[in-house]
Amino acid sequence: MVFKRLLGMGGIPLEVDTVVQSGPALPGGILSGEVVLRAPERRVEVKSIYLKLVTDAPVAHKGDGDGCSGDTFDYPSMSGYFTLEKGEERRVPIRHRLKWETPLTEVKGQKLGVHLGIHTEVEAEGVKAQTDDDLVHITALPLHEAVLDAFAAEGYALRSSRVHTGNIPRTEYHVYRAQGLLLVDERSSGQDRPEELELHFHTNAVGCEIFLRAAALGERYWKDKPPARRFVAAHHEAGRVDFGEAVRRWIDEVGRTDGSHPTSGHED
Repeated sequence: MVFKRLLGMGGIPLEVDTVVQSGPALPGGILSGEVVLRAPERRVEVKSIYLKLVTDAPVAHKGDGDGCSGDTFDYPSMSGYFTLEKGEERRVPIRHRLKWETPLTEVKGQKLGVHLGIHTEVEAEGVKAQTDDDLVHITALPLHEAVLDAFAAEGYALRSSRVHTGNIPRTEYHVYRAQGLLLVDERSSGQDRPEELELHFHTNAVGCEIFLRAAALGERYWKDKPPARRFVAAHHEAGRVDFGEAVRRWIDEVGRTDGSHPTSGHED
Protein backbone atom coordinates (compact mmCIF):
# COMPACT_ATOMS: atom_id res chain seq x y z
CA MET A 1 0.00 0.00 0.00
CA VAL A 2 1.45 3.33 -1.09
CA PHE A 3 -0.13 6.46 0.39
CA LYS A 4 -0.15 9.78 -1.41
CA ARG A 5 0.46 12.57 1.11
CA LEU A 6 -1.75 15.60 0.45
CA LEU A 7 -1.25 18.91 2.23
CA GLY A 8 -4.09 21.34 2.81
CA MET A 9 -4.27 24.88 4.09
CA GLY A 10 -2.01 25.38 7.09
CA GLY A 11 -0.07 22.23 6.24
CA ILE A 12 -2.88 19.88 7.35
CA PRO A 13 -1.83 16.43 6.08
CA LEU A 14 -4.07 13.74 4.64
CA GLU A 15 -2.81 10.41 3.28
CA VAL A 16 -4.78 8.68 0.54
CA ASP A 17 -4.37 5.43 -1.35
CA THR A 18 -6.74 3.82 -3.85
CA VAL A 19 -6.62 0.04 -4.22
CA VAL A 20 -8.37 -1.58 -7.19
CA GLN A 21 -9.06 -5.30 -7.52
CA SER A 22 -6.01 -7.13 -8.81
CA GLY A 23 -7.84 -9.33 -11.31
CA PRO A 24 -9.51 -8.05 -14.49
CA ALA A 25 -13.15 -6.96 -14.51
CA LEU A 26 -15.69 -7.53 -17.28
CA PRO A 27 -17.68 -4.98 -19.27
CA GLY A 28 -21.07 -4.78 -17.59
CA GLY A 29 -19.56 -6.34 -14.45
CA ILE A 30 -18.50 -5.00 -11.08
CA LEU A 31 -15.28 -3.09 -10.47
CA SER A 32 -14.36 -3.29 -6.79
CA GLY A 33 -11.72 -1.83 -4.53
CA GLU A 34 -11.37 0.73 -1.77
CA VAL A 35 -10.08 4.20 -1.03
CA VAL A 36 -7.98 4.26 2.13
CA LEU A 37 -7.63 7.58 3.96
CA ARG A 38 -5.49 8.32 7.01
CA ALA A 39 -5.03 11.41 9.18
CA PRO A 40 -1.53 10.89 10.62
CA GLU A 41 -1.09 14.08 12.64
CA ARG A 42 -4.40 15.77 13.42
CA ARG A 43 -8.17 15.73 12.92
CA VAL A 44 -9.24 16.20 9.28
CA GLU A 45 -12.70 16.84 7.84
CA VAL A 46 -13.15 15.05 4.50
CA LYS A 47 -15.70 16.81 2.32
CA SER A 48 -15.82 14.71 -0.84
CA ILE A 49 -14.23 11.86 -2.77
CA TYR A 50 -14.56 11.73 -6.57
CA LEU A 51 -13.53 8.82 -8.77
CA LYS A 52 -12.95 9.00 -12.52
CA LEU A 53 -12.30 6.20 -14.98
CA VAL A 54 -10.04 7.42 -17.78
CA THR A 55 -8.57 6.00 -20.96
CA ASP A 56 -4.90 6.16 -21.91
CA ALA A 57 -3.88 7.45 -18.49
CA PRO A 58 -0.20 7.02 -17.59
CA VAL A 59 0.45 5.65 -14.12
CA ALA A 60 1.79 8.87 -12.70
CA HIS A 61 0.47 11.85 -10.80
CA LYS A 62 0.58 15.14 -12.66
CA GLY A 63 1.71 16.85 -9.50
CA ASP A 64 -0.36 20.02 -9.76
CA GLY A 65 -3.43 18.65 -8.02
CA ASP A 66 -5.71 19.97 -10.74
CA GLY A 67 -7.41 18.02 -13.48
CA CYS A 68 -6.26 14.57 -14.56
CA SER A 69 -4.27 12.88 -17.28
CA GLY A 70 -6.35 10.87 -19.72
CA ASP A 71 -9.91 11.20 -21.02
CA THR A 72 -12.68 10.58 -18.50
CA PHE A 73 -15.40 8.19 -19.66
CA ASP A 74 -17.09 7.03 -16.42
CA TYR A 75 -17.71 8.29 -12.87
CA PRO A 76 -17.97 5.67 -10.13
CA SER A 77 -20.00 7.02 -7.22
CA MET A 78 -18.30 7.41 -3.85
CA SER A 79 -19.56 8.52 -0.45
CA GLY A 80 -17.16 10.95 1.16
CA TYR A 81 -18.30 13.29 3.94
CA PHE A 82 -16.85 12.35 7.30
CA THR A 83 -14.26 13.30 9.89
CA LEU A 84 -10.99 11.48 10.49
CA GLU A 85 -9.63 11.77 14.01
CA LYS A 86 -5.90 12.01 14.56
CA GLY A 87 -4.26 8.70 13.65
CA GLU A 88 -7.50 7.26 12.28
CA GLU A 89 -7.61 5.23 9.07
CA ARG A 90 -10.82 4.72 7.12
CA ARG A 91 -11.50 2.41 4.20
CA VAL A 92 -14.24 3.50 1.81
CA PRO A 93 -15.36 0.66 -0.49
CA ILE A 94 -15.56 0.98 -4.28
CA ARG A 95 -18.28 -1.06 -5.96
CA HIS A 96 -19.11 0.20 -9.43
CA ARG A 97 -21.10 -1.42 -12.23
CA LEU A 98 -19.05 -0.88 -15.40
CA LYS A 99 -20.78 0.19 -18.58
CA TRP A 100 -21.10 -2.50 -21.25
CA GLU A 101 -19.07 -0.36 -23.66
CA THR A 102 -16.07 -0.07 -21.34
CA PRO A 103 -12.94 -0.59 -23.50
CA LEU A 104 -11.01 -3.86 -23.21
CA THR A 105 -7.40 -3.83 -22.04
CA GLU A 106 -6.72 -7.53 -22.60
CA VAL A 107 -8.08 -10.70 -24.20
CA LYS A 108 -7.19 -14.04 -22.62
CA GLY A 109 -4.22 -12.39 -20.93
CA GLN A 110 -2.98 -10.71 -24.13
CA LYS A 111 -2.40 -7.01 -23.51
CA LEU A 112 -3.90 -4.75 -26.14
CA GLY A 113 -1.87 -1.61 -25.46
CA VAL A 114 -4.91 0.18 -24.04
CA HIS A 115 -4.49 1.84 -20.65
CA LEU A 116 -7.42 2.41 -18.32
CA GLY A 117 -6.93 4.10 -14.99
CA ILE A 118 -8.87 5.28 -11.99
CA HIS A 119 -8.25 8.76 -10.57
CA THR A 120 -9.16 9.61 -7.01
CA GLU A 121 -9.81 13.23 -6.15
CA VAL A 122 -10.24 14.17 -2.48
CA GLU A 123 -11.36 17.49 -1.06
CA ALA A 124 -10.69 18.03 2.64
CA GLU A 125 -9.99 21.26 4.56
CA GLY A 126 -8.58 23.03 1.54
CA VAL A 127 -7.05 19.90 0.05
CA LYS A 128 -8.08 19.17 -3.53
CA ALA A 129 -5.79 16.79 -5.34
CA GLN A 130 -5.84 13.33 -6.87
CA THR A 131 -3.84 10.30 -5.88
CA ASP A 132 -1.55 8.42 -8.21
CA ASP A 133 -3.39 6.71 -11.04
CA ASP A 134 -4.23 3.06 -10.58
CA LEU A 135 -4.47 0.77 -13.60
CA VAL A 136 -7.79 -0.95 -14.24
CA HIS A 137 -7.80 -4.21 -16.19
CA ILE A 138 -10.82 -5.10 -18.35
CA THR A 139 -10.96 -8.45 -20.10
CA ALA A 140 -13.14 -9.78 -22.90
CA LEU A 141 -16.59 -11.27 -22.41
CA PRO A 142 -17.25 -14.87 -23.54
CA LEU A 143 -19.01 -13.57 -26.67
CA HIS A 144 -15.99 -11.42 -27.57
CA GLU A 145 -13.70 -14.41 -27.13
CA ALA A 146 -15.92 -16.70 -29.20
CA VAL A 147 -15.94 -14.27 -32.14
CA LEU A 148 -12.20 -13.63 -31.89
CA ASP A 149 -11.53 -17.38 -31.74
CA ALA A 150 -13.47 -17.80 -34.98
CA PHE A 151 -11.34 -15.13 -36.63
CA ALA A 152 -8.19 -16.83 -35.29
CA ALA A 153 -9.33 -20.11 -36.83
CA GLU A 154 -9.47 -18.27 -40.16
CA GLY A 155 -5.90 -17.07 -39.67
CA TYR A 156 -6.65 -13.57 -38.34
CA ALA A 157 -4.62 -12.93 -35.20
CA LEU A 158 -5.42 -10.17 -32.73
CA ARG A 159 -2.48 -7.78 -32.68
CA SER A 160 -3.42 -4.53 -30.96
CA SER A 161 -6.15 -2.03 -30.23
CA ARG A 162 -6.82 1.68 -30.17
CA VAL A 163 -9.48 3.74 -28.42
CA HIS A 164 -10.68 7.00 -29.95
CA THR A 165 -12.98 9.66 -28.59
CA GLY A 166 -16.32 9.47 -30.35
CA ASN A 167 -19.18 7.07 -30.97
CA ILE A 168 -20.26 4.70 -33.71
CA PRO A 169 -22.91 6.43 -35.83
CA ARG A 170 -26.51 5.28 -35.50
CA THR A 171 -25.88 3.32 -32.31
CA GLU A 172 -27.19 3.87 -28.81
CA TYR A 173 -24.12 4.65 -26.72
CA HIS A 174 -23.31 5.36 -23.07
CA VAL A 175 -19.53 5.70 -23.40
CA TYR A 176 -18.28 8.30 -25.86
CA ARG A 177 -15.45 6.05 -27.02
CA ALA A 178 -14.95 3.65 -29.91
CA GLN A 179 -12.44 0.81 -29.63
CA GLY A 180 -10.97 -0.79 -32.72
CA LEU A 181 -9.24 -4.20 -32.61
CA LEU A 182 -6.60 -4.92 -35.25
CA LEU A 183 -6.73 -8.41 -36.79
CA VAL A 184 -3.90 -9.48 -39.10
CA ASP A 185 -4.10 -12.30 -41.66
CA GLU A 186 -1.13 -14.50 -40.74
CA ARG A 187 -1.79 -16.85 -43.65
CA SER A 188 -1.33 -14.09 -46.24
CA SER A 189 -3.61 -16.11 -48.46
CA GLY A 190 -4.75 -13.23 -50.65
CA GLN A 191 -7.81 -14.19 -52.73
CA ASP A 192 -9.60 -10.93 -51.91
CA ARG A 193 -8.99 -11.44 -48.21
CA PRO A 194 -7.96 -8.17 -46.51
CA GLU A 195 -4.51 -8.37 -44.97
CA GLU A 196 -5.73 -6.42 -41.94
CA LEU A 197 -9.19 -6.09 -40.46
CA GLU A 198 -10.55 -3.64 -37.92
CA LEU A 199 -13.17 -5.08 -35.56
CA HIS A 200 -15.46 -3.14 -33.23
CA PHE A 201 -17.66 -4.67 -30.53
CA HIS A 202 -20.51 -2.34 -29.56
CA THR A 203 -21.71 -4.26 -26.52
CA ASN A 204 -24.92 -4.07 -24.51
CA ALA A 205 -26.82 -6.31 -22.10
CA VAL A 206 -28.20 -8.47 -24.92
CA GLY A 207 -25.10 -8.96 -27.05
CA CYS A 208 -22.97 -7.06 -29.55
CA GLU A 209 -23.30 -5.10 -32.71
CA ILE A 210 -20.17 -6.19 -34.54
CA PHE A 211 -18.61 -3.80 -37.05
CA LEU A 212 -15.96 -5.07 -39.45
CA ARG A 213 -13.94 -3.18 -42.07
CA ALA A 214 -10.56 -3.01 -43.75
CA ALA A 215 -8.21 -1.77 -41.04
CA ALA A 216 -7.62 1.93 -40.48
CA LEU A 217 -6.78 2.21 -36.79
CA GLY A 218 -4.79 5.35 -37.44
CA GLU A 219 -7.90 7.22 -38.59
CA ARG A 220 -9.35 8.98 -35.58
CA TYR A 221 -12.86 9.66 -36.88
CA TRP A 222 -15.38 7.04 -37.94
CA LYS A 223 -16.38 8.96 -41.07
CA ASP A 224 -12.78 8.89 -42.31
CA LYS A 225 -12.48 5.11 -42.08
CA PRO A 226 -13.44 2.61 -44.81
CA PRO A 227 -17.13 1.55 -44.84
CA ALA A 228 -17.95 -0.97 -42.12
CA ARG A 229 -20.16 -4.05 -42.31
CA ARG A 230 -22.53 -4.54 -39.35
CA PHE A 231 -23.51 -7.88 -37.81
CA VAL A 232 -25.12 -8.91 -34.51
CA ALA A 233 -24.57 -11.68 -31.98
CA ALA A 234 -26.13 -12.44 -28.60
CA HIS A 235 -24.36 -13.25 -25.33
CA HIS A 236 -26.26 -16.54 -24.98
CA GLU A 237 -24.77 -17.74 -28.28
CA ALA A 238 -21.25 -17.93 -26.80
CA GLY A 239 -20.36 -21.59 -26.31
CA ARG A 240 -23.49 -22.69 -28.18
CA VAL A 241 -22.99 -21.31 -31.68
CA ASP A 242 -20.09 -21.99 -34.02
CA PHE A 243 -19.20 -18.56 -35.38
CA GLY A 244 -16.83 -20.02 -37.98
CA GLU A 245 -19.27 -19.96 -40.90
CA ALA A 246 -20.48 -16.47 -40.01
CA VAL A 247 -16.93 -15.12 -39.73
CA ARG A 248 -15.97 -16.57 -43.11
CA ARG A 249 -18.97 -14.80 -44.61
CA TRP A 250 -18.07 -11.53 -42.86
CA ILE A 251 -14.49 -11.67 -44.14
CA ASP A 252 -15.77 -12.37 -47.64
CA GLU A 253 -18.13 -9.39 -47.50
CA VAL A 254 -15.38 -7.01 -46.43
CA GLY A 255 -13.03 -8.43 -49.06
CA ARG A 256 -15.38 -7.84 -51.95
CA THR A 257 -14.54 -4.96 -54.21
CA ASP A 258 -17.74 -4.84 -56.21
CA GLY A 259 -19.86 -3.54 -53.32
CA SER A 260 -22.35 -6.41 -53.42
CA HIS A 261 -23.31 -8.15 -50.20
CA PRO A 262 -25.93 -10.39 -48.61
CA THR A 263 -28.70 -8.82 -46.60
CA SER A 264 -27.24 -9.97 -43.27
CA GLY A 265 -25.17 -6.83 -42.91
CA HIS A 266 -25.12 -3.21 -43.95
CA GLU A 267 -22.59 -0.49 -44.56
CA ASP A 268 -22.04 2.44 -42.21
